[in-house]
Amino acid sequence: MSRLLEGRVAIVTGAARGIGRAIAEAFVREGAKVIVADSGTSIAGDGADPAAAEAAAKAMGPSALAWPESVASPGAAKALVERAQRRWGGIDIVVNNAAIIRDALVFKGEPRDWDAVIHNNLNAAYYLINAATPAMREQHKAGRPKPGAGCNWGRIVNIGSTAGLYGNYGQAAYAASKAGLFALTRIAAMEMARSDASANFVVPFAHTRVTDSIKPANEAQAAYKTRAMKVDARYVADLVTALCADAGRKVSGQILGVRGREIFLFAQPRPAVRLALGREEWSVARIADAFGRELAPLMTDLTTDLEHFNTEPLV
Repeated sequence: MSRLLEGRVAIVTGAARGIGRAIAEAFVREGAKVIVADSGTSIAGDGADPAAAEAAAKAMGPSALAWPESVASPGAAKALVERAQRRWGGIDIVVNNAAIIRDALVFKGEPRDWDAVIHNNLNAAYYLINAATPAMREQHKAGRPKPGAGCNWGRIVNIGSTAGLYGNYGQAAYAASKAGLFALTRIAAMEMARSDASANFVVPFAHTRVTDSIKPANEAQAAYKTRAMKVDARYVADLVTALCADAGRKVSGQILGVRGREIFLFAQPRPAVRLALGREEWSVARIADAFGRELAPLMTDLTTDLEHFNTEPLV
């Protein structure tokens, strides 16, 4: 075993099942100490089962510690980071993986469901980053893990979704939470660069409770679900582990996707064309004309993520 994360301390949310558990297990195998943070809620965010985190941490052995409480409050996030510091002396890695989903069309959804999804998927991630980054900054100044030797460490990985990049029918709340999480990732990458800490956004393709919840509305969506069920979460864990190892130090602010043995580096939104109009040319009529003449050929269509990635994965 390479032990790529020897001596590191990680917090992984939603780590009792699925992708989160695969990531936590991979971290432990590579020598990290891991807090398995998972309240055991349903995919819709209902109920709680503290036994889920306890069972997962027990299965991972003495290098794992259960945190069976929700992290969706500033106080809870701060307490979680402090627990890592007290138990293992610091916090090096944060993986925001926990997410809930409550699908509805925009003209049928309930605002309370929107609020719950945004709070759990985006606010909670911010709370944990907000609590962990001061500690990472101080560790950088102190030279963790070797005082005086400098420190090029600190990793934030936010688990996103192609729904937040492409959009998908009925997923306004979920997709918006993931799109917001991407923006949070970019800003964390910028603001933590001077502390040699990275932040990246990983979009996974794997069999999870989210894919289980897909209710296909057509044959294309049914085919997508069938293919997604074939992809094991370990591939996502491998990519996240590589990002958190020393070799991932210079990778920051990026969108990376993983589907089985395929890795995608996504382009990020930048102007596709610049249309500069002279003073005499500028008018509402000319702008309207530009929609069809100069801009239409470069406009992005309304293809959903399920349609775009409806191809056979490499597993």
